[in-house]
Amino acid sequence: MGNCMRKAIYPLAAVVGQDSFKQALLLAAINPGVGGLLVRGEKGTAKSTMVRALAALLPEMEVVAGCVNSCSPAPSSPRCPECERRFPDLPRATRPVPLVDLPLNATEDRVSGGIDFPRTLREGRVVVSPGLLAEAHRGLLYIDEVNLLDDHIVDLILDASASGENRIEREGISYRHPSRFILVGTMNPEEGELRPQLLDRFGLCLEVTGAEEPELRVELMERREAFDQDPAGFVRRYREENEQLAHRIIQGQTLLPWVRLSKGLRGFIAALCQENNVAGHRADLVLEQAARALAALEGKTEVSVEHIGKVAPLVLLHRRRDAQPPPPPPPPEPPLPEETDQQEQEEQSEQQEQQQPQENPQSQTAPPPPQPQEQSQEESQSEEQAEEEIQGQAAAEREDQVFAIGSTFQVKPLAAAKDRVVRRGSGRRTRSRISQKQGRYVKSTLHNNGDFALDATLRAAAPYQQQRAGKNGSDLAVQLRPQDIRSKVREKRIGNFLLFVVDASGSMGARGRMAASKGAVMSLLLDAYQKRDKVSMITFRRDAAFINLPPTTSVDMAGRLLAEMPVGGRTPLSAGLAKSFEQVRNYLIKNPTAQPIVLFITDGKCNVSLGEQKPVEESLRLAEALGRDQRIRSIVVDTEEAGLVTFGLARRLAGAMEAQYFKIDDLKAEALVNIVRGQHP
Repeated sequence: MGNCMRKAIYPLAAVVGQDSFKQALLLAAINPGVGGLLVRGEKGTAKSTMVRALAALLPEMEVVAGCVNSCSPAPSSPRCPECERRFPDLPRATRPVPLVDLPLNATEDRVSGGIDFPRTLREGRVVVSPGLLAEAHRGLLYIDEVNLLDDHIVDLILDASASGENRIEREGISYRHPSRFILVGTMNPEEGELRPQLLDRFGLCLEVTGAEEPELRVELMERREAFDQDPAGFVRRYREENEQLAHRIIQGQTLLPWVRLSKGLRGFIAALCQENNVAGHRADLVLEQAARALAALEGKTEVSVEHIGKVAPLVLLHRRRDAQPPPPPPPPEPPLPEETDQQEQEEQSEQQEQQQPQENPQSQTAPPPPQPQEQSQEESQSEEQAEEEIQGQAAAEREDQVFAIGSTFQVKPLAAAKDRVVRRGSGRRTRSRISQKQGRYVKSTLHNNGDFALDATLRAAAPYQQQRAGKNGSDLAVQLRPQDIRSKVREKRIGNFLLFVVDASGSMGARGRMAASKGAVMSLLLDAYQKRDKVSMITFRRDAAFINLPPTTSVDMAGRLLAEMPVGGRTPLSAGLAKSFEQVRNYLIKNPTAQPIVLFITDGKCNVSLGEQKPVEESLRLAEALGRDQRIRSIVVDTEEAGLVTFGLARRLAGAMEAQYFKIDDLKAEALVNIVRGQHP
């Protein structure tokens, strides 16, 4: 009945197109030393179908009967501890090559192995239960959407793939077993990238796309329809071609130890890797192994330049770097410079005139000498005069300007403060306690959360075993009571939400301040793209605030929105405060345990209000309301230029919302990173 119910596998030989993908799979099957294959491509390009077809194509293997690790009975093969104890008396059997499909929600215990709870309680000793890495030994380990896995799970898998051995060192366990498998990972780049450190550890990388020719697409539909109608007949139709592929794999595996590479070609490989400016030496080693596999696939015992040239794109695609960083773009030149200079001169003249005694009837003495720039606001200048000055500054509105995104920079690791709040989610930024059965086991708790901690439970029950022995007629080696039960507390990294609220009024266009702001936001977005963060951006100008960048991790969409963001007009700071509070509130409704960080980039001057209040008073009142929500961390970056007189309105804004305050100079690369981390530059 099992054979009748066995599902037919679509033959590898029947896949339309994807010749490069087929060859890469064959290379990985012949020589697992290439270090695995990463397949990047959009959905619906037969990635999963071809991996399953490869597993069905491989011949059955000889194993030790009853061994969960599928150990080989050959004397020179690595063996698990159980088979090592029984060697050389090892019963033999055959079984199909295993294909292990790793689920995205797999825990560390499920992947690498853990404690076998029932046997441990029954036998009174720690018994190890093998994980997926043991099941995948001598077979294929397939990870769909590998870029969505937790980092520490990917690290476990790549360590085992590189060393050929899985080690379990936790919860009182010290256990190791062989784990040599063909690693194939797939991913959709639109859903985020792997970290460069993990990406480099995949030996080969391939970009796959759908067929472009209409004829191939028609043939693909016809073959799929034929397979769905008669799977067994379809498989028989391609049996001969499939057997030829299987024969090539076996022939290549047999020939591989005899394939040689000359010293001159090794020099060619080194020069090729150096020319592409790869980091480290893994590319050189993988390129050699891939070239040897291709030669064996073609029945050759000598590697040629053609072999190296054919596999080089697979090895260098994800490792190639620019030799030098591109030069920074030239600073944007705002249009109408004469108008900008004239307006700045008028502003300074008006500020000086307001300090003259003839304009202040309350003063009959000569004005004091000018104070240093550090003095923020003279006590003699009232709030009404400041508002009049702001109104005069924005009297003449400029036309909209669009500034290019400024130079980006590499963002250092950012993380919010660690707390005891239990959260859900995924990401790679901030370490947090997690409510799912995922992440690293860090401690135990009395609180029953359904995640049983055997080691802590045994330690709690150990002092009472003599008192409980023989009671209730139980033959268990370990007697447990409800008060002994302990649960696991797990931690994993999750993403953060960064909201930028940027002043996009006309004054921000001066001296490239808006270009620098865009560059900073794009830099953090690029980092968030890898850390699974969400970043949003709000700008306020003229009479309203706009959501230029909705919560997203898409660099392409972010780049378009940032590049097209206009600058110009008056300054409705109150609208920006209200819109940011609305945005954060909506996000917290969906994610109550989130810790959003709101960065205001503004000079604090405002000349447009939402209601009847004066603009400055209204903005300070809204800032106080925003500061009352303790879940929101706020930061104010002051863009006001240093001059003879400064108003210090951004500092007052930061004080009202209990936010951190920084000057515009802190917007530079290292300083802005330190701001988000909560440190002074």
